[in-house]
Amino acid sequence: MNHNYVFACIDGSHFTESVCDYAAWIANTLDAPLKLFHTIGQPQRAAVSDLSGAIGLGASEELLNELTEVEQHRSQLLVKKGNLMLQAAKQRVEAADVKEIELRQQKGSLSESLVDLEEHMRVLIIGIRGTRHERQQQGLGTQLETVIRAIHQPILVVNNDFKPPQKVMLAYDGGKGSKKALEIVTASPLSQHVPCHLVHVGDKANRSEHILDEAAQQLRTAGVDTTVAQLTGKAEDALVTYQLEHDIDLTVMGAFSHTRVRDFILGSFTAKMLERTQRPLFLLR
Repeated sequence: MNHNYVFACIDGSHFTESVCDYAAWIANTLDAPLKLFHTIGQPQRAAVSDLSGAIGLGASEELLNELTEVEQHRSQLLVKKGNLMLQAAKQRVEAADVKEIELRQQKGSLSESLVDLEEHMRVLIIGIRGTRHERQQQGLGTQLETVIRAIHQPILVVNNDFKPPQKVMLAYDGGKGSKKALEIVTASPLSQHVPCHLVHVGDKANRSEHILDEAAQQLRTAGVDTTVAQLTGKAEDALVTYQLEHDIDLTVMGAFSHTRVRDFILGSFTAKMLERTQRPLFLLR
């Protein structure tokens, strides 16, 4: 089995086409196989158990059998619907010249399913909101934060139509996550010939300059056209403003930490950036 798949999460929301387009761009750039992935979640309330309880002890065996058939039929329809979505996604990425494509559909939790397959994953692409919240203009999908916390591979969160990145912003603080992001930007074919804005938000100027100088040197040594920016203020406000002012197409940054309890609060920095940014966010652990 190939251990370097680009995984694209397909759910039929209006972000699905953009997920396909970004996945195709990444797969082609990395010369990697693409796996289109769809999960069928378990219903929160099963028809048989719910309705038979309401009917009471006098429920006939015939009626319960009919309810079971309804559940089975619903499950079959969900599988068929998922297969149709996967086939449509396949046609879209084939049109983008992706050569090696696999389809996978399975039942269960999205995050648990992805964790089971993580060893075969090179990068994951997912929409910022799924079908339950696609009509909302802001906010995160119910499964997104769980997936980000569970997966240790790079994750691209898609929140807009596909645009081949012409400028990348690396949000850098000198921590482990941002150092890994720096390594990815300096080494990945995705970053070749794409100018990078190396941005740090902080108040201690001397320390910030030292952090930025080292990182900028690594980028420039790797041949990356680098612009350095030192910002002040609240991090998410400063980064989003800079992103818009400089027409940044893709932001790269470290994600949630497993070890710091405060990062499990919904208001964590990564969650705030996901909620506020208007451009795709590449998260690295």
